Amino acid sequence: MLRRLFLALAAAAAFAASAAICVVGLAFALYALVEPYVGRAGAGAVVAAVAALIVALGALFIGGAAKGKRDRRPTAVAGGVAERILRFVREKPVVAISAALGAGFLAVRNPRYLGAAVRAFLEGRDIPRR
Repeated sequence: MLRRLFLALAAAAAFAASAAICVVGLAFALYALVEPYVGRAGAGAVVAAVAALIVALGALFIGGAAKGKRDRRPTAVAGGVAERILRFVREKPVVAISAALGAGFLAVRNPRYLGAAVRAFLEGRDIPRR
């Protein structure tokens, strides 16, 4: 299990490094393309402007996706354990991922802590209605 985690982290790091290399290569190619027309300073400005445009478009896309569609239906409090876990993951994905990573590290260090964390989640309070 720990080996798989390290392999996944290594694969993600390799993917990120290759993406960074591609971005730098594309920036150099754009610089070389526009440099004969606008000079060195102008080519640097064009590369910076294109990078700023890409960042702005990415921010708009992520901002629009973050808003999403809100569900106005009341959520049911009752349900099985799997339903409660899925509802929690849908409502708070960052907290769920953090909790999963924390539980994984605790399980590696001492498996008794994992049992206590699972019991605490299953015996938790009901979700208050708004």
